[in-house]
Amino acid sequence: MDVLEQLVALGFTEYEAKVYLALLQEHPATGYQIGKLAGVPRSMVYEALGRLEVRGAVLKSFDEKATLYRPVSPDVLLDRYEQEVQQRVMDLRTSLAPLYRRHDDGRLWNFSGRREALHYAREMIGRAQVELLLVLTDDDVEELQDALAEAHARGVHLGVILTGTAPFTLGQAVRHPHLETTLHQMEETLIIVADDGECLIASGHATTSATVTTNPNMVSIAHQFVWMELFAQRIFARLGDELLARLDPEDRRILQHEEHV
Repeated sequence: MDVLEQLVALGFTEYEAKVYLALLQEHPATGYQIGKLAGVPRSMVYEALGRLEVRGAVLKSFDEKATLYRPVSPDVLLDRYEQEVQQRVMDLRTSLAPLYRRHDDGRLWNFSGRREALHYAREMIGRAQVELLLVLTDDDVEELQDALAEAHARGVHLGVILTGTAPFTLGQAVRHPHLETTLHQMEETLIIVADDGECLIASGHATTSATVTTNPNMVSIAHQFVWMELFAQRIFARLGDELLARLDPEDRRILQHEEHV
């Protein structure tokens, strides 16, 4: 998206955007000069300038022979827009919150997009009061680290399976064996089970598909999967080589960590 399109997305008309961009390059300038530089019909230039003046995007000065215009600096203009948007969002939060009633009907809700999945993940983490069981990739650790730190600080128990190599020291964290991660196709899997009441499962980074549900059967399956993986890794950490020696070669190969290879 180029600068003109971005200004239009911000609420400018195409002519207003062209006039403002032209003024940034050359000012002070008359309406005639601006129209010529911006490629805007003369009949539309003064209408666009008038609307920009109302927006607080341009200033004008009356000369002896003509009216001159100059732009408000981009920093000042965008700061104003940012404050207005933030205030509008705050007002909408206050107005919309009483209208929303959360219905936990046990359905499986599907959606797409990594940004959307991470946003929902942060909401779940923020609502958690007792326990969070998670499967995290390195990218997920980076994106959710702050939210998980806040949850840990308020006393939420964290049980985390790490499928990558990113450092993570909050709660109980274990490394999932690399080969097992590959066999289960978990390299790009995000799982969150919150307070044993809701779960999110998302797969894929470039193209993400996600499912969220409060269905007790699905939540129980996700909870048991993460819990059993945590349990297995705790047992392996305690028994290590002794356990490996008792396993069949194929099972030993799956569970073996890099340091045992």
